Amino acid sequence: MSSVVVIGSGFAGLWAALGAARRLDELAVPPGTVEVTVVSAKPFHDIRVRNYEADLSPCRIPLAGLLDPVGVRHVAAEVTAIDTAARRVTTSRGVTYGYDRLVLAAGSQVCKPDVGGLRDFGFDVDTYDGALALHQHLRRLADEAGPAAATAVVVGAGLTGIEVACELPTRMRNLFGDRMSPRVVLVDRNPAVGSDMGPSARPVIEKALSDNAVETRTRVGVAAVSRRGVELSSGEMVEAATVVWCAGMRASALTEQLPVARDRLGRVPVDDFLRVVGVPGVFAAGDVAAAHMDDEHLSVMSCQHGRPMGRYAGYNVIGDLCGEPLLALRIPWYVTVLDLGPAGAVYTEGWDRAVVSTGARAKATKREINARRIYPPLTGVRADLLAAAAPELQSRPE
Repeated sequence: MSSVVVIGSGFAGLWAALGAARRLDELAVPPGTVEVTVVSAKPFHDIRVRNYEADLSPCRIPLAGLLDPVGVRHVAAEVTAIDTAARRVTTSRGVTYGYDRLVLAAGSQVCKPDVGGLRDFGFDVDTYDGALALHQHLRRLADEAGPAAATAVVVGAGLTGIEVACELPTRMRNLFGDRMSPRVVLVDRNPAVGSDMGPSARPVIEKALSDNAVETRTRVGVAAVSRRGVELSSGEMVEAATVVWCAGMRASALTEQLPVARDRLGRVPVDDFLRVVGVPGVFAAGDVAAAHMDDEHLSVMSCQHGRPMGRYAGYNVIGDLCGEPLLALRIPWYVTVLDLGPAGAVYTEGWDRAVVSTGARAKATKREINARRIYPPLTGVRADLLAAAAPELQSRPE
């Protein structure tokens, strides 16, 4: 029996597994000929991009209902080593799995620098468990009193940091009631918030933060974090019981196991078919891969690119194994939809992020994406799952 191993069960990993199952079905490969195995630490597919929201209940989906119907096996374990010469992966349990083809889709994680106190007193929304820990922390604060309990510092004014900062005032007001007025401070080293969003969207973001009473501190970093608050590089001390770190992302350290050069985000180079350049039998998709979306632009760490990369990687890994044609992935459009809390959202199109809509209209698009567009079928029906895994590009959101 041939073996395909997929590392990761996020947006790229899940769809790589489903895409592989679909291609096997399409080629009428007899059962028992090729085994597809997903290896990931937890038996869930997490809708990671929703972790900034107050309600986490829709954010975690059991893998069994997604993989079992299509005959994909799941192993709940961390991968600790990849031996590309021997074609095997080793897990934290000491178990080794051989592969004929491998799809690395281990995702990314927020970068937490060596800042004093950060690991002891800082929170993040990088994972479901991290977001849940923040949620429980805020609920505990509702029983305390004082300005520090009602103050949160969000570090990193990129997309995630802005969404967290815009969401927190309402969350904290709902928890604290009339006893305390929430204070949220957004900190970033760059000269302006939302620096990646470009000049068109920046005024929209700045107004939304101002209208939501979110304070900003730009051109400063964090010197230290303690139980009492945050010391900024400017010398300012912000008394705060809550610190949420949203600054910087890096590809999974498993990319270091591949004998290739990586980019500044730790990603490995792949060709148009998602094959890791120079490593036979290995594909990569999602946040671990630097793939060309067109002749000028590489993929970004987002579900917008991770999901189609996964589908195409799944299709192509089976094609490569079975000697069938492969499909090149190119995505001719790029959009960004940023949630701005009570101010709605801002929707941009193109790599220069030109604003197309704002406010309630953009918020409706964001909700459509978060609540429906990025979800796999939840019916548990094999035909539905295989149909959704087709290597086809969605049209841009309305």
